[in-house]
Amino acid sequence: MAAKKKTAVGIDSRLTQLRRDFEALQDDIKGLAGDVSVAASERAQFAMRSAEDVADRAMRLAEEAAREAKVMAGEFREDAEEWAEEHAEDLRAQVREQPLTALLIAGGIGAFLGAIFLRR
Repeated sequence: MAAKKKTAVGIDSRLTQLRRDFEALQDDIKGLAGDVSVAASERAQFAMRSAEDVADRAMRLAEEAAREAKVMAGEFREDAEEWAEEHAEDLRAQVREQPLTALLIAGGIGAFLGAIFLRR
């Protein structure tokens, strides 16, 4: 009987130690879950900052491209105005010399543009 009591006490002490180990393991897992959560949160913040940096750079590039396009459009407009001023008198002289041809050309261009814009 003493042997049974000794075995029961040994089993109880092992079960008690096993419970302590299990509780320690649960605490470690909770701590690990917290650490993973913190790491994931830090990675998410890093990813957000990186995305914001990329968006800022894209915005700056788009603004720069818009400024350059505006400058180029102004230059093209000036070139077109100069060309029109230089060739306006020649064009007027040709229209006066051949009014029917000028009228037919203008009508053809109008019909062509109308067909393009009315087509859907």
